[in-house]
Amino acid sequence: MTGSLDSLIAATALFVASHFLLSSRPLRLPLMRALGEGGFRIGYSLVSLAAFVWMLKAYGAAPEIAVWTPPAAMRWVPLLLMPIACFLLVASVTTSNPTAMGAERALADDGPEAPAAGVISITRHPGLWGIALWAFSHLVVNGDVPTMVVTGGILILCAGGMAHIDLRREDTLGAAWGPTKLTTSVVPFAAILGGRTKLDWQGIGWQRPVAGLALYVALLYAHPWIAGVALTPV
Repeated sequence: MTGSLDSLIAATALFVASHFLLSSRPLRLPLMRALGEGGFRIGYSLVSLAAFVWMLKAYGAAPEIAVWTPPAAMRWVPLLLMPIACFLLVASVTTSNPTAMGAERALADDGPEAPAAGVISITRHPGLWGIALWAFSHLVVNGDVPTMVVTGGILILCAGGMAHIDLRREDTLGAAWGPTKLTTSVVPFAAILGGRTKLDWQGIGWQRPVAGLALYVALLYAHPWIAGVALTPV
């Protein structure tokens, strides 16, 4: 099931489509009734993990088909974007997030105490933005088809995921989604620039940027072992 470009495309398509299909209302609700909420989450995670592993294996075995040679200056792009991506990823898993799985119940029952708290004042989808920045930064420095397929699929998943989550929250929560929608934004800093919220420096704290920087440095030094490529701009 690996070793060809077709298998990589199929694996990437499954990885992306499984997220949209399993989280869609027509499929999600019957599965949750049959499996229970916990069972559904376990099944969702297993399907996503299996598709992700297949995609990685297919990527490693796919033939390298070069399309173009990125200029050497493009190597600065991941070096500049990945610290931001790492911060967003760290902040997303250490901040109460209204777009995270299961958060809709808390919003419906109690309502958000501070809809734009911490990194959520920047964007209500920090995790997806972090992954999108990773995908984009790797897309622009690799001119081969396999990388384009994987990073392109992940970018589609991130962009579509943000829109899909927002639509599902509005559909299921109705008015309870209003405070979050009004005081946060999908596009980073849009709500701040629009005067709908203020940057919550106190909620972000100093620990999250430092932890994000530490993650970036760790990835920087581990990159030759992870991907076989040293991250140097020249």
